[in-house]
Amino acid sequence: MENKRKHLEFIQEAINRMASNLFFLRGWTITLIAALFTLFIKDANHNFIFVVYFPVIIFWILDGYFLSQERLFRSLYDDVRKLNEEKIDFSMNTSKYANDKNNSWISSMFSTTLLFFYLPLIMVMLLITYLVN
Repeated sequence: MENKRKHLEFIQEAINRMASNLFFLRGWTITLIAALFTLFIKDANHNFIFVVYFPVIIFWILDGYFLSQERLFRSLYDDVRKLNEEKIDFSMNTSKYANDKNNSWISSMFSTTLLFFYLPLIMVMLLITYLVN
C-alpha cells in the first residue's frame, strides 16, 4: 500500500502546482489589467487602450491550459487509486486521458470557472473603455 500512497502523493503535488498556477495567473491578470488601464487613462492616450485586451486573452488561454493539465492529472489520480498495489509503476504520463473531451484545452478554456472569471472581467473592461472614450 505504501507504493500506491506515494504515487498518489506525487500526482497530488502536480495537481496542487496546477491549481496554484491558476490562482497566480488570475492575480497577475487583475494586476496587469489595472496597471494598463491606469497607464492609458493617466496619459490620456486612448488610441491604444485596446492593447489592454491582449493580455486578458493570453492569460485566459494560459488559464485554460493549466486547468486542462490539472484535469489530466485528476484523471490519472482517479485511475491510480483504483489500481492494485502490484500494478503501481509511478508513471506520471497523462496522455491516455487527453482524448477525453472534458480534459481538452478548449473545453477547459470555456469551463464554468474560467467563464465566470473572464467574461465579467471583459465586460468591466468594455465598460471602462466606453466611459473613457
